[in-house]
Amino acid sequence: MQTQDNNNLNSCENCNFTEKDHTVFTKDMLDYTILVPTMLPMHFKIMTGILRAFGYNAVLLENYDSSVTEYGLKYVHNDTCYPALLVIGQMISAIESGKYDKHKLALMITQTGGGCRASNYIFLLRKALKKAGYGYIPVISLNIAGLEKESAFKLTPKLTARLLYAIVCGDLIMQLKNQCLPYEVIPGSTEKVALKWVDRLTEEMSRDKRVKYKKIKKFQKEIIEDFAKIPVTGEKKVKVGIVGEIFVKFSPLGNNSLEDFLVSEGAEVVMPGLLDFCMFSVYNYISDAQILGIRKFKGMVFKRVLAFLEKLQRDVIVSIKENGKFTPSTPFEEVISLANGLISHGAKMGEGWLLTAEMAELIEEGVANVVCAQPFGCLPNHIVGKGMMKPIKQKYPNANIVAVDYDAGATKINQENRIKLMLSNAKNMLENEAASEISENTEQREFQTAAL
Repeated sequence: MQTQDNNNLNSCENCNFTEKDHTVFTKDMLDYTILVPTMLPMHFKIMTGILRAFGYNAVLLENYDSSVTEYGLKYVHNDTCYPALLVIGQMISAIESGKYDKHKLALMITQTGGGCRASNYIFLLRKALKKAGYGYIPVISLNIAGLEKESAFKLTPKLTARLLYAIVCGDLIMQLKNQCLPYEVIPGSTEKVALKWVDRLTEEMSRDKRVKYKKIKKFQKEIIEDFAKIPVTGEKKVKVGIVGEIFVKFSPLGNNSLEDFLVSEGAEVVMPGLLDFCMFSVYNYISDAQILGIRKFKGMVFKRVLAFLEKLQRDVIVSIKENGKFTPSTPFEEVISLANGLISHGAKMGEGWLLTAEMAELIEEGVANVVCAQPFGCLPNHIVGKGMMKPIKQKYPNANIVAVDYDAGATKINQENRIKLMLSNAKNMLENEAASEISENTEQREFQTAAL
């Protein structure tokens, strides 16, 4: 496995190192290819299209082979957060693939700015790049916390709004796809509609910088109508919710294609969207002001931001209800209240109180079966996820939750066996519910006959 480049860190003529000893993404690098790691394939495809419209040559990585884990283990300590290992491994694997000019290359990674180790992924990536001989490759931070200010990449209000539209539309496609896929009469019809809209939205949103929200709302209604036309069976299937650490929850690379596995086992997947996590991040600034009395001005600003995000979500919920064929998500203001009595809103490391609230949200929606996907050794998620299973089961006795750890050393068969046990319990519960309904209907008919 080749890991060194002939033109190493010291011989790069275009390097622009700061006192912090890393290459800064400058204006003269705007023609560089920017590699973006995969978390939500549909969402991120639309988002990379938007980045291209704003002058950034972004490319979504789609390499999922074993080299990703191999490079991750080689350049990241195996005790480090598993998502970091995968993201960094995917990037170095792409660099080594020979597809890109290594001296015209930049990498992009999200940065939360919070206390979770996710804030440090960017430093781990830079360290890994130096170790592999690619320290001259600049790393761009995508964040709303004002970090990495010296970078030429700017998250402007227009770009931010467009990316939010992509998140909202991506969540909608994911939600409707999950509600159709297990019941489709014609195999592949759901995937066809999903890909059609991902491609169309990518084209529309990357065409120019003036996509109006009115047009986005029109697209959303058309998306719902298109999914509603898919022929589906009327059978009842087990519904399984997925919560957990954001990367492992969403990424097929991080969770060994968990969604596909659940569908293959005859289940319908239910998953809170990415917009909820964005609103959680914004709400934390507000709760800082309310609970701790700090960042009060930021709290006021982010109240307006949250109101805007809630409107985006509310408009989608209204459109779904108007169509009447699908189940909309729970409004975020209700999700906030579901944490009450279970966990404090001051618990915000990792996915914080949101993870607990999402488990309660799913159960309140009638999805009592939940997979809590977490990286092995992720302390925040072991507390707000696995650690909250007991109080959740005390509040919701019908909750059927399984916590599954994902790690480079964990075997897929062990993970799937744990999930199969949960599914077995879920199917028994569904059969008992069906038998109970039949019994009630029989009793009703007998009572009506006797009354006649």
